[in-house]
Parts: sequence; C-alpha cells; structure tokens
Amino acid sequence: MAAYLFCLTAEGGVPLFSRTKGDLKPLPFPVIGSLNGVHMFASNQAVSLLSTTTDDAKVVWRVFHDSLTLIMVSGDDNACDCHFNQLLNLVFQSMVLVYGQDDLIHIKNVERFKKEIKVCYHMVDTLLSHDELSTFSDVTNAVDTILAPENQVLQAFLDAFVEAADSSYGCLLVHGKVAVATRKWWTFTSTELVLLSMIVAASPKCSSRDIPVFLPHTSPTVPHRLLTYQLMKGVEVCAVCGPNPSLASLEMEVGRFWRAAYESLKAVSRLHPRNFPTNMPIDQNILGFLLVNVESHKSLCTVQPMEEDTRKTGKTMGTMRRREILRSFYKYVVGTYFPSTIEGSSEEPSQFSHKVLETYITSDTHKCYAIQSGPHQMFALFQPCHPHLRNEICNTEDNDYVYQRQDCPFITHHNLLLNVIPSGQQSFFCIGLVNIIFWLLIFYKNMNM
Repeated sequence: MAAYLFCLTAEGGVPLFSRTKGDLKPLPFPVIGSLNGVHMFASNQAVSLLSTTTDDAKVVWRVFHDSLTLIMVSGDDNACDCHFNQLLNLVFQSMVLVYGQDDLIHIKNVERFKKEIKVCYHMVDTLLSHDELSTFSDVTNAVDTILAPENQVLQAFLDAFVEAADSSYGCLLVHGKVAVATRKWWTFTSTELVLLSMIVAASPKCSSRDIPVFLPHTSPTVPHRLLTYQLMKGVEVCAVCGPNPSLASLEMEVGRFWRAAYESLKAVSRLHPRNFPTNMPIDQNILGFLLVNVESHKSLCTVQPMEEDTRKTGKTMGTMRRREILRSFYKYVVGTYFPSTIEGSSEEPSQFSHKVLETYITSDTHKCYAIQSGPHQMFALFQPCHPHLRNEICNTEDNDYVYQRQDCPFITHHNLLLNVIPSGQQSFFCIGLVNIIFWLLIFYKNMNM
C-alpha cells in the first residue's frame, strides 16, 4: 500500500524528512504545511486531532515527547486506527534505537539533525515496506518465533556463548525469527524485541556486525552494542553487551561454541518457511496461519505450512498473496472484533455488547477464520474449496443468538461473507485447525515460548 510519511518539529512545524512507499509524486510543501497546520490549530484549541479519513485515504498524526510530529498519509484499508499508531510508534522507536532519544527530543541544530537522521532511513523504509516483510511482528507487536524440537538443545549452546560474551542478553535468529533466547532477552519490551530482530534482518548480509543500539525503553539514552555472527546461511546468533568484548575477539570463539551444534542448526533452518515441526498434523486446506500470544508478545506464522504438489493441486495462491491476506485479515479483526494490546488502543472493541470469540470471512478466492482463547489469538487462511463453515450454535438464554447453520452456500456483499460468533456459543470449524492449535500450544508450553 502506497504511503507518505512526514517528520516535522512539534513546535514550529519545520520539515525534517519525508519518506514514501510506492511510486508516488512528492507532495508539495504547502500540502505538508496544511496537514501540520490543521493539527497545530486543533492542539491550540485543546483538541486532539488523531486521524481523519477521506474517500480513498487516511491521515494519522502522532506527537512524540512534544518534540517530533509524525504524519502518515496512506490508503484507507478499513483497519482500526491502532494499527496506524503502531506503525508510527515503531518508526519513532526505530529512530530511538539507531539515533538515541536525547538527540531526538532535544534538537539543537535543525540542519545538522537533518543530515544525521539519515542513518535511520533504512529502518524507516523497512517499516513502511511492511507488506513485503516475511514476518508479522511489525503489525502484531509480537516477535516472530520458529518452533523446532532442537530448540531445547540449542538453548544450552546459546547460554554458554552469551556468557562468554560477558552478557545475559542473547538470541538465535533463524531467517529473522527467534528460535531460542536467554531469559534476560525476554525481559526486553515487545517493541524492543521486534526492533532488535528487525534491525538484524534489515542490515546488509555479512559474517559479523557490531551495531550500536539505544534500547527504546530499557536504555534510551545510553548506547549498547548488538553483536551478530552468522553461523550458516539464514542463521545468526546475537548478543547485546557493553564495551567488551571486541567483535573480533568473540568471533574467534564462535566456532568453538557452535561447531557441535551444526546438525541441530541445519535441522532448525530446514523448517523455514514452515516454521514448525513437520510431524505436526495439519489440514491440507490451510494455506497459512498466524498464532499470537498477547501476554508474552510472541507469535508464530507461516504461509507455507506444507510442501505443495502443484502437479496434483494445480496453481495455488502465491505466498506473497497469502501473507497480504493474512495481514489484512489480522488488521481488520484486531481492534474491531478482537481486543488490541497495541499501545494507545482500547483494550476491548466498544461496538459489541458481547465478547467476540470467533469470526470468519469467505470469498471466491479464499476463506479466513479467527479464534481467540485466553491469551492466544489464531488467524487462519483456507483454500476456497474448503467445505463451508459448519456451526451449531445454541443459547437458551438469548433467543437472538439461537440458530443452526449447516453449510453456507450463499455469498453476499461482492462475494464476501462476514460472520461474528459471540461468546458463550459452541462452534466447530475445522478439525485440522483444532489439531494444529492443540499441538502448537503444547510446543509453546514445553519450550517456554
């Protein structure tokens, strides 16, 4: 989705930088000034202008520390405003991660700041190109993980290596997703976990890195060092540490600590892009799913849950299209039907008198289903040929919810059907989905994910 992002000083509205996604013409300065002017006028009248919607676009404003104003103009995807706020928050926190909070909120020389802030452009552009990311952490505010039987073995190797780095904070990344991490690593806030994984994935590929980082919540003013070492293609070990040890001295120890784990690392790497063990049962009609733990801020996603045989199934939906649909479905459901844990959003949707536990959408090309239970939220994408929903719902206390549905042959609203299932009901959707939820939750529990 094409978008504009503008950063201005909160006091005088001086433009600091602008970034765009997509083939867009630069907006003229009077338009940018008008967008900032209407926000400043509202603020002077003691009114908080958060967002506005036009026929085909949405404008969102966000002020950080009374110093910087971020304005985003994007197509309106009918999602809750909390997702736009989440993106703007990640943009600002990524600037803190790279540049430091003190220099962001106390700008002494505007022209110098404009030059120095360019070091943040790569992270900002990565966030704006969120539709192209292979992970979902930028929209869920939960770090992506990969589940493997070898994780418990690799945990011991990681702990020993991080101790040698004179640190307590380390993780093992497999294709941008956390396989294992130290206990201290999980004490970082969800935003820090997301951005640390993202900065490694967004950085140029190399055998080792020494990246200065300001942890946005833990240490926004004092920099730390993020050391990364590539163990094999797509697999990197990371450690957050102080001035010691040096990148070169620790690199000499990498082989000694990780040589014995080579076969385990290969086994975990082979799980990508499935991201969970191959011996887990899954319905063949599932094209992808996203499982989020809103309490631990960890998630598991895949858009290639099985190896597809195109000779039998014919042309299937591409992985990029699957990822796009799952993202859109998540953004539509969370904040509208399911509660959002994103900072600055309401905890519960206000338009329903009951708690929504399940919802689904069907179209000519795919079907989507979402369910929440306790801290877990599950979003699944199905083949269009999958049998229609089979729900048996009965509630003797409220006749408004008493109905029984056996197959739904009808499609409405431009070949789109949306249904919301209230709490207190029994719903049976897909045995394959129930199986995968069951097995994944067992693995999450056993691996302390």
